[in-house]
Amino acid sequence: MKRMMFAALLASVIALPASAALKEGDTAPAFQAQASFAGKALTYSLKDALKKGPVVVYFYPSAYTGGCNIQAHTFAANHEKFVAAGATVVGVSLDSITRLNTFSADPDYCAGKFPVVADADGKIAKSYDLKIQDIGGGHKDTRGIEIDHAVTERTTFLVTPNGKISSIVGGLSPEANVEKALEAVQHLSVKTSKS
Repeated sequence: MKRMMFAALLASVIALPASAALKEGDTAPAFQAQASFAGKALTYSLKDALKKGPVVVYFYPSAYTGGCNIQAHTFAANHEKFVAAGATVVGVSLDSITRLNTFSADPDYCAGKFPVVADADGKIAKSYDLKIQDIGGGHKDTRGIEIDHAVTERTTFLVTPNGKISSIVGGLSPEANVEKALEAVQHLSVKTSKS
């Protein structure tokens, strides 16, 4: 029963349309935080990543939950397409670095293809004007481990090298979120090459 209630709650967070007060053309809040890449902790800096090209910053509710597993796997499976369009990807959730070290290396999910940031206090999500919801205790992830943190809505931002938000994707299924993010990156790549 608790799993069904948790699934319904998580689905409601995921299904919400992007309610971000930030909009296309706004400056993306820069952040530097602890992250995991292929199972190893590191410090991730959006400012540094933007020096290499556009960055897809995707916020997701929690590692090792149904939709988030699908989304991470879909980003990993399409990683080369994002790279070909000149972009990098970073995931952000309210998970602890311990959870993310496992998730980032898991071949079924992030597969060591991109870093995931631990926004345990929610400061990054709040700076992007995303809703944070406390799900209470007793909810378990797909491995049967308790989820001991709040969740944020599934919203993806495409940030250009000048630090501006080019596109915002939200209110879609995990797969559609990745597809729309890839379309936005490819569109930006074509637009930039014509300039």
